[in-house]
Amino acid sequence: MSVRGLCLAILSFGDATGYEIRKESTEGRFSYFDDASFGSIYPALARLEADGMVTVREEPQAGKPSRKVYSITEAGRQEFITSLCEPQAPDTFKSPFLLIALNAAKLPPEVLRRALDRRKAQVEDELRLLSGCSEADSECSHAGSDWTRDYGIACMNFTLRYLEEHGNALIKIAEDAAEPVQTAAE
Repeated sequence: MSVRGLCLAILSFGDATGYEIRKESTEGRFSYFDDASFGSIYPALARLEADGMVTVREEPQAGKPSRKVYSITEAGRQEFITSLCEPQAPDTFKSPFLLIALNAAKLPPEVLRRALDRRKAQVEDELRLLSGCSEADSECSHAGSDWTRDYGIACMNFTLRYLEEHGNALIKIAEDAAEPVQTAAE
């Protein structure tokens, strides 16, 4: 999904400012779907407005500049739905932790222990975040949100279980590599 599509997705749930769109796409409920940098959202919104996919209104604020609030148009809704009907790109998964794991034999065991502990803590934080989003929460109150949240919880539970059950094997790779290798002459 493009930044353009991500903006339309967020606006399909309700009006939002550029700041709110950025926050939702980088650390909110839409952060799981695609990457969008701060610098790419405002140009995408400007193009969407020029193309008639969104409208913008200015709302005055006391003691501050007016804020721009974006709304999706019917044409924007149609473009968004059309984009969802196209074959999706493969899911991407990037993990600094897995780069550490890939190089386990080059690292001291304590580095791997810390990396495992950090990754488990990150997964537990994600689980708390996802589990805290209940049906009573207006942001998560429809069937698609419930299914998506449950999928995320299942993925995080599997990840945590795998780290718990197989973390020692990763540490062992480092421990084995650290042991001096005996040569045939000895």
